[in-house]
Order: sequence, then structure tokens, then C-alpha cells
Amino acid sequence: MTQFLNTIEFAQELDSKSPLNAYRKKFYIPQNKGKDMVYFTGNSLGLQPKTTKDYIQQELDDWATFGVEGHFLAKNPWMSYHEILTDKTAKIVGALPTEVVMMNQLTVNLHLLMVSFYRPTKQRYKILCEAKAFPSDQYALQSQVKFHGFDINDALIEIAPRDGEYEVRHEDIYKAIEENKESLALIMIGGVNYFSGQVFDMKSIVEAGHKAGAIVGFDLAHGAGNLKLALHDWNVDFAAWCSYKYLNAGPGSVSGAFVHEKHHKNTELPLFAGWWGHDKATRFKMDREFKPIESVERWQLSNAPILSMASYKASLDIFDEVGMDQLIEKSKLLTGYLEFIINEINKQKNNCLEIITPKENRGCQVSIVAHGQGRALYDKLIENGVIPDWREPNVIRCAPVPMYNSFEDIYRFGEILHQLL
Repeated sequence: MTQFLNTIEFAQELDSKSPLNAYRKKFYIPQNKGKDMVYFTGNSLGLQPKTTKDYIQQELDDWATFGVEGHFLAKNPWMSYHEILTDKTAKIVGALPTEVVMMNQLTVNLHLLMVSFYRPTKQRYKILCEAKAFPSDQYALQSQVKFHGFDINDALIEIAPRDGEYEVRHEDIYKAIEENKESLALIMIGGVNYFSGQVFDMKSIVEAGHKAGAIVGFDLAHGAGNLKLALHDWNVDFAAWCSYKYLNAGPGSVSGAFVHEKHHKNTELPLFAGWWGHDKATRFKMDREFKPIESVERWQLSNAPILSMASYKASLDIFDEVGMDQLIEKSKLLTGYLEFIINEINKQKNNCLEIITPKENRGCQVSIVAHGQGRALYDKLIENGVIPDWREPNVIRCAPVPMYNSFEDIYRFGEILHQLL
């Protein structure tokens, strides 16, 4: 176990020894007064790889050169562009290539997947979710319930932390599953709670859900590129995630979707169809009858957003070079060092900071309650060259991302926060 020190020399030594140290130089770091900012909001928007411009420019050049024929003549032909993303994305989320596709936006994909996997009946109609999930998830679940004619106050089972706690106890999740096993249709939880940073035991939740006869899916907006995932082996039914957070694909970039292979040949599974989900061999025959691809690609609707995918590919190629194992190893060290620095500050500041992210169940994100502080603290952090994320009334979300954040970032954050407190 590493013995941490609260010195700039120690932080720089950790950086010099890190196998990923050089990868920071592959990203643009926001500047403040001519210096790198401490950027801790990769859980909201990842930084831009320096190659992104070239990847997008390639597609712009091919568009200019070939026009519509770029679908076939571009360096990366647009007709099959999404396919060049599949294998590398599958590695990140622990899936088979046939189980993963990049398409649409996150909430769009969740809705499309729930068309297939939330099939309520008079007896089985309830959805179990986390209380105070990210609002978009809440709105999606509420609207799905209403669309099927049910009352959200009855149909949604929201699992919250116990009074005075921030972490959702897994025993409470399993208890709720057992108590509602006769009426539970779907479990849909974020793999990581966006507010607290708690990572859920997805494998065990899947097992409990399936035992109760429910379908289990996850929103992995804060999980993909952050956690070591094994969606296929965990037997997850479906999942979706965005690519603009830890996957660094740019604001509003293309989303990912996963459907376990066990569902691919189920011809009874309803879905909203579009021509890009039609059998590739006969797609351009323009048949009247929809013939779905026997993979997750059947959930595609429209042809690929090439410029968005090019931006994603720039980051994806870096991920494939590094691998999730190295990222996870550094991530644990970074968050461990951040925890140490917060504890050092508390020794001198009367324990005014409280880490609410469970130590044994976290990824990159560490959420900190700043007792007695308000939004002014966040504003001062920004002024002093730190970009964390603020959640009312007094929570600072920090996400030291192993791809580009350094141990020196954490030391500098600690020095600035200590001074401001």
C-alpha cells in the first residue's frame, strides 16, 4: 500500500513513475492565467484529444472530395463507419462485438431499449430504480410508465439511502426486489450514482433481478470508460451510455448501446424500427417488410452521425492503446491520494469536508460535502484555476480521470482548497 505524502515533490514522483504519465500530453488542458487548470469534471465532459481535429478533418476532406460517394470511397467509408468502433468499444464495456453499437443519444437509446424490455402487464408493471437518479433517467422512466397507462407513484420503486446516509445499501435493493418479485417488470439503475459517485454491484443486482423474473438494464453514463465492466458475463439484459464524459468524444456526442446476445434472435421482441436496423444485405432493396439484423444493430434507426463518430474514434483509439486495466489501476491511486489530501485538510480545518463516496464502491469520482460552505466556494475554486463540479447545496464532485489527470493536479487542488477554506 502506497504511503502518501502531502508534498509537491511526492506528487511529481508519483507522476514520473506512472505508466500513463505521457498520455496527459495527448489532451488539451484548459488554461487559467497561462497555466494548466486542475480539471476534475471529466465526469461531465471529458477533455479533447489533440488528434480529434485531424479525425474530423479527414471526414470533412472526404466529404469535400467525394460528396455522397464518401459513403463508399472515404478513407473510412461512411456506410460502415459505426462498425470500426465496435470491437474497441466492446472491450471497454466487457461485451461481445455483436452486443455493442454506437448510435443516437443516451436518453434516446434508453427509450428505444425500454420499448423492447419494459413490457408491463397488469400483474408485472413496476420498475425499480434509484431515488434521485440523474433527472433525464427519472423523466424517461416516468414517461415510460405513463405511456403504458400506469401511475408513477405506484409503478416506480425508488431506492434511497437511509436517513442520514448517502450510500444506497445493497441489502435494501435486494429487499425491495424480493418484496416486489411478483409485480416487478424491470430494474433500471445507473451503474454509478451521478451525485454520490457510488458504484453499484451490477453483477449481484442482475442475479437478484433475474431470480425475481425481471429484466435488468443500466445507464452507464458514469460507468463506461470509468469502471471495469463485464456486461456480457454479468448477463445484463441491456445498457446505454454517453461518450462525452469519460470517453472524451465531445459535447453531445454519439451514445452507446448494449443488448445481450441472448435477445438477438428473439423475433417476438418488439422494437421501434428504422432502415439502419434492417438486414444489411437487402437494406437498399427498400423492401416494405422490416427484416432485423440479428445483433444489437437491429435497434439502429438512422445512418451514422459521422462527424460525431470521428470525434469518438479519436479518443477510442487512445483507450484501446492504454487498456482499461491500466486506467483502473491509476484511478485507484488517484482517488486514494485525493482522499488522503482531503483528510490532511480536515486535520487543520475542523473536519469541514466529508467524503460521501464509498471507498470500496467508487470509480474516478469522489463527492465531497463542504460543510458550512456555499456556491461561493465553487466560484473561488474556478477563479483559482480549479474546475470541479458543484451540486447544491454544498457538494463538490471531483473526478480525477486517469487518462489525463495527474497526482500534481490533486496536490494543487488540495493547496488551493485549503487556502480558500
